[in-house]
Amino acid sequence: MQELRAKTSTCGSSSSLSRRAVADIGRFARAQWHEVLYLASVLGTTLFLGAQPRYWRRTLRRVFARQLLSSGVESVRFILIVAVLVGISVVVQFGVWTGKLGLSQKLGPLLVAVVVRELAPLFANFVLIVRGGSAIATELGVMKIGGEVRVLEAQGLDPLLFLVLPRVLAMAVSAFCLTVIFVLVAFASGYGFGALVSPANANPGVFLNNVFKAVHPFDAIGLLVKCLLPALLTAVICSTEGLSVEGGVREVPLATKGALARSLAALFITSAAISLLTYA
Repeated sequence: MQELRAKTSTCGSSSSLSRRAVADIGRFARAQWHEVLYLASVLGTTLFLGAQPRYWRRTLRRVFARQLLSSGVESVRFILIVAVLVGISVVVQFGVWTGKLGLSQKLGPLLVAVVVRELAPLFANFVLIVRGGSAIATELGVMKIGGEVRVLEAQGLDPLLFLVLPRVLAMAVSAFCLTVIFVLVAFASGYGFGALVSPANANPGVFLNNVFKAVHPFDAIGLLVKCLLPALLTAVICSTEGLSVEGGVREVPLATKGALARSLAALFITSAAISLLTYA
């Protein structure tokens, strides 16, 4: 009888642990879903307001230009260095190995698949997360702690319109420009270095023909979505994290760290999802 009670107690405790684990998973999934809906609503509202010229006052344009300068223009030097290194390593390697294997006609599709579809938007958004995203979260967090957000609200200015909208659109424009620069510089540096190493393959017409023949309409659509969507999400995540800071100044670095982690997760998740939907 005692053994039966012990077995019954053990089964009950294990069943309780299982139900508790399922409940925790459910709460986590529901919280994440609510977070996704919140970010989607902020992003949708921002894009809707940004499409109306009457909201683009002088103060809004000034914030947009400053954010475009800090996140986009000041990142060009770093993206140029990364693009040159990627062009030398990836483009040259593909050119050498496809030539050795007698698959020179596959050079264009390989370059488009690796550089255009994946590396260019990934590196461009990664640079924006590190430089622009951290700056947005820190700046807005300091403004929230310092009471500047309450001052804007007291003056009748919507923080979403004045603080979030120009930063979100500036990040999207910066991501597109940096991605295009990355693609052009990677191909140019790869071709130039390859021509120095192997003068026999120095015909630019053959190289460009291989690349352009491999480009399809889905590549342009996928590249556009892959460079814009993560940048929009990064700006929204960092803005909301900065504006949600409560307490003292010590909370700002924690909010920035959380914003960067969530932005990186959003970058890789959206890139993988877009690749599956576009090229699967």
